[in-house]
Amino acid sequence: MNYRHIYHAGNFADVFKHALLALVVDYLTRKDKPFFVLDTHAGLGAYDLSADEAQRTGEWRDGIGRILAEPDPPEALRPYLGAVRALDPDGGMARYPGSPRIARHFMRPGDRLMASELHPEDAAVLKSVFARDRQTKVLELDGYTALKANVPPKERRGLVLMDPPFEQPDEFSAMVRALTAAYRKWPTGIYGLWYPVKGGGVVPAFHGELATAGLGDVLVAEMTVMPVDETTNRLNGTGMVLINPPWTLEDTLHDLLPWLTRVLGRADLGGGGWRLAWLSRK
Repeated sequence: MNYRHIYHAGNFADVFKHALLALVVDYLTRKDKPFFVLDTHAGLGAYDLSADEAQRTGEWRDGIGRILAEPDPPEALRPYLGAVRALDPDGGMARYPGSPRIARHFMRPGDRLMASELHPEDAAVLKSVFARDRQTKVLELDGYTALKANVPPKERRGLVLMDPPFEQPDEFSAMVRALTAAYRKWPTGIYGLWYPVKGGGVVPAFHGELATAGLGDVLVAEMTVMPVDETTNRLNGTGMVLINPPWTLEDTLHDLLPWLTRVLGRADLGGGGWRLAWLSRK
């Protein structure tokens, strides 16, 4: 409840997460049938990068700031950059979209977004952002409770994005429990689980749980911007687990992740790397 994403908006982890989110939602638009997106930990929806909190950390400068400075980004970034620029069409970097705004950017009439946010102040802001949007519903609710209550959706196709703040020590296990319960009810949905890459061996254990959970096709994508330091709790990288990923996504990420790693990696701290692997296949 104390986490405020404004301090980290637009950082390298946001770029990674939102680039993948944009690819998946853009893929869903390729069929005429409507789709549903549930964002379990939605945040504010948009972030003012001139705000004191964002300026205090300056994390966006080594994230979206670097991306927008690149003269020739790859085609795979087109959906993401389109969503970012739609919020600030003058070409500046005054505001950065959160995941619900990214998802909403791609939706057609008939598609539906549900955004859950537990923090009361952030939920109030999010409700004001989407107040006149009949295709979007904002819930002031725990994300895992929202997931339990809203799958399977009536559309029968779509995406669940889970990106909690990781304030709780058992967050990885909570994600696995919520996911496996939802998957039993909606095994054809796409699920994206974002997570931070830090030391301590937590991520390998998380992957091990997912690999043996009977979830079918489970793809993991990771990017680090510096070597993983097991002695500190610093954010070394970011990852996304995708269940039932679009069939084109693996090839797209093989092209995109090396570019992102090169642009976002911290050469002054030893540089980063990337990984793409299947945890399980049907």
